[in-house]
Amino acid sequence: MNWYFKVLKQYADFTGRARRMEYWMFQLFNTIITFGLLFASGFFSFIDVFEEGGEPNFDSFGGVFTFLTIYGLATFIPSLAVAARRLHDTGKSGWWICIYFVPCIGWLWLLILLCFESDHGPNQWGQNPKNIGNDRGINDIGRE
Repeated sequence: MNWYFKVLKQYADFTGRARRMEYWMFQLFNTIITFGLLFASGFFSFIDVFEEGGEPNFDSFGGVFTFLTIYGLATFIPSLAVAARRLHDTGKSGWWICIYFVPCIGWLWLLILLCFESDHGPNQWGQNPKNIGNDRGINDIGRE
């Protein structure tokens, strides 16, 4: 969870590098929260069906859907920022995110880029966050 909060603290920071662990842990918790909100929306709309005599009521669904939309908008910029930092860690520009829009294979190629190993040593975006000696800093993530 500390990785998730680290990304949120760096809300619109598109500079530097991000480890694979930072990127994928953020995506994991982001997905869990999104599915939790979707589950809540389905659960509350299901309860309303029984309370109102079998007629579906989408008022509660709309309320939770509103929370889901707000959450999605709130995490959109941090998602882009951590993806750009992850691409920086592999030696690519953050603009490679735009490859997602290439029909059919763009999303797959972006996924492959996000899974690549870090560049060993420093690159033009900074020091390798996985360098030996950085373990203490990595272990203190979220405890600042």
